[in-house]
Amino acid sequence: MSRAVHEMHRSLSEKGRKAQRYQYQMPRAQCTDACQPGYRKALEPGAQPCCYHCVRCSEGEISNQTDSDNCLKCPDLEWPNEQRNQCIARTEEFLSFTDCTIAEFLSSVSILFYIITLLILGIFITFRGTPIVRANNRSLSFLLLVSIKLSFLSVFLFLGRPVDITCMLRIITFGITFSIAVSSLLAKTIMVCVAFKATKPGSSWRKWLGVKLSNSVVLFCSSIQIIICMTWLAISPPFQELDIHTSPGTIIIQCNEGSAIGFYSVIGYMGLLAAVSFVLAFLARSLPDSFNEAKYITFSMLLFCSVWITMIPAYLSTKGKNTVCVEIFAILTSSAGLLASIFLPKCYIIMLGPEMNTKSHLFSNNHH
Repeated sequence: MSRAVHEMHRSLSEKGRKAQRYQYQMPRAQCTDACQPGYRKALEPGAQPCCYHCVRCSEGEISNQTDSDNCLKCPDLEWPNEQRNQCIARTEEFLSFTDCTIAEFLSSVSILFYIITLLILGIFITFRGTPIVRANNRSLSFLLLVSIKLSFLSVFLFLGRPVDITCMLRIITFGITFSIAVSSLLAKTIMVCVAFKATKPGSSWRKWLGVKLSNSVVLFCSSIQIIICMTWLAISPPFQELDIHTSPGTIIIQCNEGSAIGFYSVIGYMGLLAAVSFVLAFLARSLPDSFNEAKYITFSMLLFCSVWITMIPAYLSTKGKNTVCVEIFAILTSSAGLLASIFLPKCYIIMLGPEMNTKSHLFSNNHH
């Protein structure tokens, strides 16, 4: 009996000592592990403050401390890393000269067509005294070849990191060189019609023959496009734009047109010139064979209009470097179409069919 009383006394004494030891310590309660960087605490409704769960930071946000209450938004030009515990620089996207296979392909095609245009220009200069070259207005042919050559070179303004000056130069070269090219074809078509009218005895159209009329047509039509481009640049010029919203973690560096009205005015005026050239050439296609360049002009303008009409919806539905690829493709296709339609038949006659490059052959076709 005395031993039982002793054991009970000792047990009560130990409990008293333990209670005295912990009476100044707060009880601890934790329902989850600490939230690591990249996560934030999210309290559960109705739970104690010590009970929470960890939520990964949202897209564009980071946390760099343990048990962060909130995530921090990265600056506009930065983006979270994979762990979302640090902001890093966004990836830049543009159509670079070397970083993209499609850019290398487009630049190679542009250089190839530029060399072909140079060769054709050399052939026309070498054989400038032959009937096939003289019969189709040499000065306009040379001007058309130079403008096509410049349009192939203008592709390189669309490659590389866009800046304000290249964004503006794209518009100037693109709008003006194509206007000169299409104006030259319009002048050629007008001269075909005038030349045919002038062959009739006593015709008053003879006074319009010569370079004066053709030069006036090209100068007048090109001047209107120059005025449109200069007005566009003066009022609301194109500029470099940083698009951080289209693709997460990426800065799309592109050219903003500045004024959509200016952009579509340039495209629309080129379309108007091409449409007028097409209609006139189509009406003149049945002229005698010595004046049959109208047939080639009809086909080239049909191809030109088809390319640019197709380009507009593709241009509107793409972003970033894909938009630039669409523009370059339209330039290369339409320029190559003009080159092939107008000049390849003549080069074939000059190089492989010299018997057709004579006045007697032209006149015999005219009589037929």
